[in-house]
Amino acid sequence: MFNFHKNHSRLITTIFLVFFGLSIFIAVIPAYKIQKDNAPLPAAEPMTEEEIAGLSVFISEGCVACHTQQVRNIEMDKVWGGRPSIPSDYYYSKQRMDVWRQSPSLLGSERTGPDLTSVGQRQPSDQWHLIHLYNPRIVVEESIMPAYPWLFDHEENPPENATVIDIPEDYRRGKGKVVPTKKAKQLVAYLKSLKQAPIVTEAAFIPARERRVTNSESAGSEALLDGSVLYQNNCVACHQTNGQGLPGAFPPLDGSKILAEEDPEIPIRIVLQGYDARPEYAQMPEFSWLSDEEIAAILTHVRSNWGNITSSIDAEDVEDIRKQIGE
Repeated sequence: MFNFHKNHSRLITTIFLVFFGLSIFIAVIPAYKIQKDNAPLPAAEPMTEEEIAGLSVFISEGCVACHTQQVRNIEMDKVWGGRPSIPSDYYYSKQRMDVWRQSPSLLGSERTGPDLTSVGQRQPSDQWHLIHLYNPRIVVEESIMPAYPWLFDHEENPPENATVIDIPEDYRRGKGKVVPTKKAKQLVAYLKSLKQAPIVTEAAFIPARERRVTNSESAGSEALLDGSVLYQNNCVACHQTNGQGLPGAFPPLDGSKILAEEDPEIPIRIVLQGYDARPEYAQMPEFSWLSDEEIAAILTHVRSNWGNITSSIDAEDVEDIRKQIGE
């Protein structure tokens, strides 16, 4: 049909169209979907210009090869603290590396060095980070991390406003006082910015059992069976008042296919046992301590709001599923 050997213009046009199509399906559509489905957590703070510059230094110096910013839900990651990572942890709302590039997700590949997700909380000292960059063995004797002395200058008479770090004589690589370069300061600023944002605000982070008691005392026993009140006290911090959830953190209940099913077994099991089957969202804890009547009221509320039109759930339905789980 196409004789590319004789018609070079068709060959070039075909190559261009194939390249264009692949670019749309491989790069543009996935990038659009990621941007559409994710958003920063409400408590996340945008990075400053210095921290963004430090991100570039972090990548250019190869730090990303050994250090990750991903906490997995496994025992070996618990030593570094923090909750398991979710997509919103890697979504930066107001900072792009340039017009074409969003800030990358630095998940690492080697895990040779410790996880850096919350290093800004563990090590808030500028001096510690600078000394560690100059030679890691000064502060961590067993460290296998390479030194980065080229990020520092040695000056006999540094300016009065210069940052000077104290380096033991045995580790010095030049004469004079050790002064960090602009790149070193930017890198430290970036490292100090690495702090896991809380999933919910402090106001909402009251233990659910305490919220339940407070509601019982103030609103009476009838309010406990009001699905909207129970939802507000137990679910709204994550799924939000409008049922839209938080992109990249908590799934929306509005238009949920699970809630649209007539059979209530799956929603009841999720409330009783928790849910951790979707890696794009945070883990949902179990709420088995709620009574059958309370769970039925909550699920009836969410199954009949925000465009969801499904049958109500009875306490007997919850009781049956609870017995199955126990068996």
